[in-house]
Amino acid sequence: MESNVERGEEGEDSVSELLRDRFRLCAISIAEAEAKQNGMEISPLIVACVSDLALKYARQMAKDVEVFARHAGRKSVNMEDVILCAHRNDNLTSMLRSFSNNLKAKEPLSEKQKKRKKIPQSDDKTAADLIQVADP
Repeated sequence: MESNVERGEEGEDSVSELLRDRFRLCAISIAEAEAKQNGMEISPLIVACVSDLALKYARQMAKDVEVFARHAGRKSVNMEDVILCAHRNDNLTSMLRSFSNNLKAKEPLSEKQKKRKKIPQSDDKTAADLIQVADP
């Protein structure tokens, strides 16, 4: 009789295989589309190798961003972790920063951000306005 741990591991393996297969299909589709767009032919063996390399890179990057988030004391990964992970590739880093800035520009301000941006006139005092000097 199988234990719950063994069934859990089998479930994780099947999910991992499914993810791997879908990733490969996407990579193959992208490679074929790029080859077609550039008027080239690409060997199925090369496509398979490129998709495997891309999967290995993605897995390593996932581990790295998880470590960066954990190091920062967070349980979830944010965009800065991803950008930090790509720091060795200047082109990728600049593309990620641009993508991040575009996302930030498109998202509506949260209530917290709106409150931070609105500064009432009565609170906008300089240090000189706040210091009261008693006359001698």
